[in-house]
Amino acid sequence: MKKITALIGHLCMLLVTASAQEPLSLQKAYDLARANYPLVKQRELIRQTRDWTIDNLGKGFLPQFSLNGQATYQSEVTQIKIPIPGVTVDPLNKDQYKLLADISQLIYDGGMIKQQKAIQQFNETTEQQKLEVELYKLNERINQLFLGVLFLDEQLKQVELVKSDLNNGIKRVEAQVNNGVAFRSNLNVLKAELLKADQRIIELQSTRKGFLDVLSLFINQPLPENTKLEKPQAKPSVTPDINRPELQLFSSQQKLLGSQVGLIDAKNKPKASFFWQGGYGRPGLNFLKNDFAFFYTTGFRLSWSFGGLYTRKNEKKILELNQKTIDIQKDVFLLNTNTQLKQQQSEIDKLQKLVSTDQEIIDLRIKVKDAAKAQLENGVITANDYLREVNAEDQARQSLITHQVQLIQAQINYQTISGQSN
Repeated sequence: MKKITALIGHLCMLLVTASAQEPLSLQKAYDLARANYPLVKQRELIRQTRDWTIDNLGKGFLPQFSLNGQATYQSEVTQIKIPIPGVTVDPLNKDQYKLLADISQLIYDGGMIKQQKAIQQFNETTEQQKLEVELYKLNERINQLFLGVLFLDEQLKQVELVKSDLNNGIKRVEAQVNNGVAFRSNLNVLKAELLKADQRIIELQSTRKGFLDVLSLFINQPLPENTKLEKPQAKPSVTPDINRPELQLFSSQQKLLGSQVGLIDAKNKPKASFFWQGGYGRPGLNFLKNDFAFFYTTGFRLSWSFGGLYTRKNEKKILELNQKTIDIQKDVFLLNTNTQLKQQQSEIDKLQKLVSTDQEIIDLRIKVKDAAKAQLENGVITANDYLREVNAEDQARQSLITHQVQLIQAQINYQTISGQSN
């Protein structure tokens, strides 16, 4: 049983290790950064605000209760001075008291509460979409870090190639020095260059670690120095539809303004409710009785304010102007986005041609370096001559690496600008 348990534990460790060694893809980095970005917590706050507001609006159809009290003293009261045989009417006291309770039940509000609830729904959608726009900006920052690490990986590979060429040269020159046909200074030149290559590796690895550390903060996961990143496969950039969250934001804003038109109409409709008023005071409803008494009144209340009709037309005009403003903002956004896409497409076309030319240059440089290697071995050229050809090939490969990563970056930027990296 212990052996089985140990075997299961060993297998679990292997699975965890294998999972940890899986290359990190750009899309996974997007998802993790989005899920762990502090701003995403605001989603639930926006949703809760909507729910509480709508719940409060719904309570408008619950009975409304109010309690008022007053104590007054007045300089004069109503008196009956007409003499009536056998009847005496005492005047009211000048100090009067009243405690009044008022209960009303809304029956019809012209659709005000319904429209206010709709506005809250559209407002929540708009706020969520604003948040989506901010979260989408994360993609650009992840692109920079992710592609930065890929570029450094290619640089490290190239330095290793240079070290291989230098080591080959060192072996040949070392043999010549031992045979007395070459100066040791030639050997020292190559060894010094090898040390510079080692320094270059240290610099690149340190910079790569810095990029990974920042990326680790964004995705909230540890990224050790040996973390592998998966080279992204760019989608073809052929006049795609723009699918940016800003477009959904413009649409949400338009719907929000449209719902406010309904509120303008609703507030200019009549309102109806039942009411009940009861109280205790002196005098009561019988003004001829100068005693404390309970009293009540009940009935149906109808109210219709016509003041809003004066401003109704202008309020709707203002909403129309606001909608036109949003249309203009949308047109400007589309124009700027399409301009950026044209620029990125031009950059992609240029870099594709440069990459093709870089490869031709490298092929030629390899032939020159191989010839120099043979000449070095035969003592025809010096170590400096050989080193010059090695550096020339290195520069050609550096140009290819730079252009390849720039091409990937331009393709990823194209996707990000068009909204394909959602």
